Amino acid sequence: MKLELVKNRPEFYEFMRLLRNHQEVQSGFIEWVDVTPEQQQVYMQKYADHYWIGLCDGQPAGYIGEIDGDIRIATHPDHQRKGVASFMLSEFVRRFPQVFAKVKVDNEASLRLFRKAGFQERFLILYPPDASR
Repeated sequence: MKLELVKNRPEFYEFMRLLRNHQEVQSGFIEWVDVTPEQQQVYMQKYADHYWIGLCDGQPAGYIGEIDGDIRIATHPDHQRKGVASFMLSEFVRRFPQVFAKVKVDNEASLRLFRKAGFQERFLILYPPDASR
């Protein structure tokens, strides 16, 4: 298995959108949204250069990026637990060492990924019982 991290390009925008909307992936994000093609185009016009694509044997397997230093990462379910996310994260942090990650407390997979990469917990945000987040 050959892993590469390449700059985001327009041919990957739809892959990213579909992955972000994937039911198995979406639950890991803090904010649940169904991104439309139009919303994706607007977002990519603003942030495309903030993202990189993880390729597995030349095919897109996931993406990683940052907005205001906060990491966004997703791996397609067909490529999870194969080292793709670890590879993307280590390559990304090597290039952008000042990044950080906001992770849901119940997202065990992301917590394991970031802890394994040496990230340390510094803050915990608590919400009242009626907050729907």
